[in-house]
Amino acid sequence: MSNTEKILILDFGGQYTQLIARRVRECHVYSEVVPWNMPLPEMLSRNPRGIILSGGPSSVHDADAPRIDPALYEAGIPVLGICYGMQLTALLLGGAVEKAKEREYGRVTVRMKEQTGLLGGMQRSSSCWMSHTWQVSACPPGFRIIAETDNCPVAAMVSDEKKICCVQFHPEVTHTEEGTMLIRNFLFRFCGCSGDWTMSAFAENAIRQIRETVGDTGTVLLALSGGVDSSVVAALIYKAIGKRLTCVFVDHGLLRKGESDQVCHVFSHLFPVRFIRSDASERFFADLKGVTDPEEKRHIIGRDFIEVFRAEAIKLGKMDYFAQGTIYPDVIESGQGTNAAVIKSHHNVGGLPRELGFTELIEPLRMLFKDEVRALGEALGLPRELVRRQPFPGPGLAIRIIGEVTPEKAEIVRESDAIFREEIAASGLDRHVNQYFTVLTGIQSVGVMGDERTYDYTIALRAVTTDDFMTADWARLPYDLIARVSSRIVNEVPHASRVVLDVTTKPPASIEWE
Repeated sequence: MSNTEKILILDFGGQYTQLIARRVRECHVYSEVVPWNMPLPEMLSRNPRGIILSGGPSSVHDADAPRIDPALYEAGIPVLGICYGMQLTALLLGGAVEKAKEREYGRVTVRMKEQTGLLGGMQRSSSCWMSHTWQVSACPPGFRIIAETDNCPVAAMVSDEKKICCVQFHPEVTHTEEGTMLIRNFLFRFCGCSGDWTMSAFAENAIRQIRETVGDTGTVLLALSGGVDSSVVAALIYKAIGKRLTCVFVDHGLLRKGESDQVCHVFSHLFPVRFIRSDASERFFADLKGVTDPEEKRHIIGRDFIEVFRAEAIKLGKMDYFAQGTIYPDVIESGQGTNAAVIKSHHNVGGLPRELGFTELIEPLRMLFKDEVRALGEALGLPRELVRRQPFPGPGLAIRIIGEVTPEKAEIVRESDAIFREEIAASGLDRHVNQYFTVLTGIQSVGVMGDERTYDYTIALRAVTTDDFMTADWARLPYDLIARVSSRIVNEVPHASRVVLDVTTKPPASIEWE
C-alpha cells in the first residue's frame, strides 16, 4: 500500500488490537497491525499518516514490559496511545504512572474537559469502556488533561505541539458510545487523512502482493473448503495469477444443502481455475462411526482432510505455494493471537501446509474480519449468494450433530437448516441476523404424529447478531417466524419431532455448539 495513506497500529498484546484496525478501516483509512518492537526506521519507511499504540496486559513498570524508541515521539507523526499505549507514552516522556486506588473495568462515565480536537463533537459526559489497574498520575511536560473519571484523574491527555494524544479508555470497542467519533477525530483532525481507502483498494494491493510473491511462473495450491473465506481467497489469487492456481475441493459430505454443486459451478465457470473435486464422503462417515466426542470428531475430520488432500496434491506434482482462507478470528480461537487460549482446534491455522511439506504460505485474509471478507468478495465480483452465505465451520455439519455422525443425521440437519435459512431470507432478516443454523441436539423425546406415538429428535435453532464474531448476542427473532420454522421442520423433516431456541450469548457459549 505504498501509495495509500495508512495508519500503523503497534501491537502490545492487547485483546482489542485488531478491533482498532477494524475501526480505522471502517473510517475508510487503511491500517496495518505491526509488532511493537518493529525498528523505528522500518516504521517510518512505510510513511504512516499516524501511529496508534495499542493496549496490553503488561504494567509499564515490569522489567520485561514492552518499550518503544522514544524517538518515535519526535518523528513528527501523530500518535494516539490507548490504555497501555497512554501509560507508556506518559512514562517515556517524563510523566508518572501509578497503580490506581480502584481498578476500573467495564463501562465508566468519562467527563470531557473540552469538546474540541480529539474530543470534538463528543458529549460532555460519555460512557466509555475501561480495563486497567495502572493509570497516569501526572502528565508529561507539554501535555494537558482533557478528560477524567471519578477514579482516574487523567482519562485523556494531549500535546497539540507534538500531535500526541492518549486515552485510558478503549474507543475501539462498541461499549464506548462515541469511540468511533474519537478515532475519526484522530484520523482526520490530527493525521489529515482523506478517508478514500476501500475494499477495492485492498483487493488491488493484495493482488499485486500475490503477483510479486508468486512471480511470473510460480504455482499455488489452494485448499478450497467451499466456505466464504477460501472462496474469496480463490477469486483473489485467480485475479493475480490466473490458471496457475489449482483448487482442490475435498467434499466430506458434511456441507449444507446445494453448496457442493454451487462451489463447483462458481470455480468452473465464473472463475475457471484448475478445479479438482474429491468426493470422500464415504471415508469421512466411516471414520466418524461411533465417535461422539467433539474434539475427536474435529481431529478425525482434520486428519482425513489432510490425507485426502495430500493424495490429490501428490497426483498434481510439485506446487510452489500453499494458500488458505485464514481470517483473524481463526487466529484468535486457535490460540495464535497474543494471550489467546485455544478455543477450538478445527481452524486452518498453520497445520495443513506443514503436513504437505510446504514452507511458502499465502494467507491474504489473515488480518480481516468476516464482514470485511464479504465486502472483499463482492469487490472481486463473486456472486452475492456465495459471499453473503452463512459462516460455516471447517468440520461442517459434523459439529452441528451432537453425538455420532451418520449420513442420516447429516440429512436431518441439512434439510432443517435449509428450511431455517429459507424462512429467514423470506422474512427479510437475512441482512440483520449475522449467523443462523440448526443443530441436531441428540436429544430424543416423545411426540404424537397422526395419532401415533413418536420418539424422534429435537432440533435447536441458533441465530446470533454480532459485529466481529468474537462476541455475539442471540437474535430476537419474531415469534411468527419461529412458529413457521418449527412447523415446517416437524412436518417436512423425517425424524424431527421437536424444535427449541438457543438464547445464549457468546461468551459464555460459543456460536457453534461443538
